[in-house]
Amino acid sequence: MPEEQKSGQQVIKELLQKSEVSLWLDHYDDIFSDFDPRPYSQRGISDDFLKEARKFTHEVTSGGMELRFLVPDNHRKAEDEAMIRKRLREHFRKHAALLEDEHARTIRKGAMMAATGFLLLLIAATVDYYNGNEFLWSVIMVVMEPAGWFTVWNGLDQILSKSKEKRPELEFYGKMAKADIRFDGY
Repeated sequence: MPEEQKSGQQVIKELLQKSEVSLWLDHYDDIFSDFDPRPYSQRGISDDFLKEARKFTHEVTSGGMELRFLVPDNHRKAEDEAMIRKRLREHFRKHAALLEDEHARTIRKGAMMAATGFLLLLIAATVDYYNGNEFLWSVIMVVMEPAGWFTVWNGLDQILSKSKEKRPELEFYGKMAKADIRFDGY
């Protein structure tokens, strides 16, 4: 009997070493939301699964990643695994694309704000240079110069800071969208 346990433990150890990310599942439902009764092809992905996947993928630094689900042999179904694999890929690709679009919009918005700020500063400098002695032009310059600086700095903040806030999420979904998803029995 100890020989069988040892060989079983060796098999499990080998399974765990095959992949950078291995997750134990009692059944396929562990991947999906408990509150969603739809079939696997439409079900929402579990927040708990995503949270655990984030933990594991954060440590993975290589380009390609393998995500291996370890499922009891008596619960495995090839057709369900194919559907789940497809559903996960769709989910991760969709969210990766949405986050990439959001990132690009943030960069564009920041660039537009910075350009607008530079334009306001240019107008303020022009007003100061040509009409600096008249009251109305002085008021315009006093208003435009701080507005220009504010807009420039806010735009640069969008580009440099705000665009990086979603970087970990974007990297996670990017890695998961490219991951090789496999199922193994134990």
